[in-house]
Amino acid sequence: MGSLAGKTLFITGASRGIGLAIALRAARDGANIAIAAKSSVPNPKLQGTIHSAAAEIEAAGGKALPIKCDIREEAEVQAAVAATVEAFGGIDILVNNASAIWLAGALDTPMKRFDLMQQVNARGSFLCAQTCLPHLLKAANPHILTLAPPPSLKPKWWAPHTGYTLAKMGMSFVTLGLAGEFGSKGVAVNALWPRTIIATDALNLIPGVPLERCRKPAIMADAAHAVLIRPAAGFAGHFLIDDDVLREAGITDLSPYAMDPTQSLLPDLFLD
Repeated sequence: MGSLAGKTLFITGASRGIGLAIALRAARDGANIAIAAKSSVPNPKLQGTIHSAAAEIEAAGGKALPIKCDIREEAEVQAAVAATVEAFGGIDILVNNASAIWLAGALDTPMKRFDLMQQVNARGSFLCAQTCLPHLLKAANPHILTLAPPPSLKPKWWAPHTGYTLAKMGMSFVTLGLAGEFGSKGVAVNALWPRTIIATDALNLIPGVPLERCRKPAIMADAAHAVLIRPAAGFAGHFLIDDDVLREAGITDLSPYAMDPTQSLLPDLFLD
């Protein structure tokens, strides 16, 4: 398997969870990582800040640049990308990981929550891509990897939480569009989604999900790594599933990724 040594990754929402796991996997190769996230001070309800993430990345063998950044704000994204380029000389990879979630029906979704999801998920992913692309187009093997599901118009995925599904599918459609526009220019624009629910702090917003029936964020990190080391040319527009990617890479025993290998796994949203 190849390496991300010396590559520069701009990862949104990398202060915890899947974003941090992807950063740490890249750090073990010796990558440079810009941690673009809002969490700059400790929060008793959510573990991790950009500074604690930076310390973990450095300890794992990478170089870290913690950047307080709200991806809803164009000026903050532009400043974060500029700081990354100044620190590391360019950007090779964008990982659109940041996402807002609110799993409720239409009558139980405050417009403040609805707006937050649309602004962070689809708009934020588009803005980060738009801002990083001038630098990605100069990179030797540029990738945009967005954590988004395969596009679906099936009502069963829309009816329970239209606001969230719209926001998440928005990230998928941004992926489709950018892949069509920039795939021919050598940028690998793809999406990655977990087969099963991943044990992260997002589960605090999904009551009743037993952690023992989830997988660890490491499965997404290893799958992302396998995607990001691939040659970018001709590799765009794919909606990849974590365990499929790992099996293709030769990893057939997935039991170490389970929180409890004796338990049956819960499937994630948007997958039949």
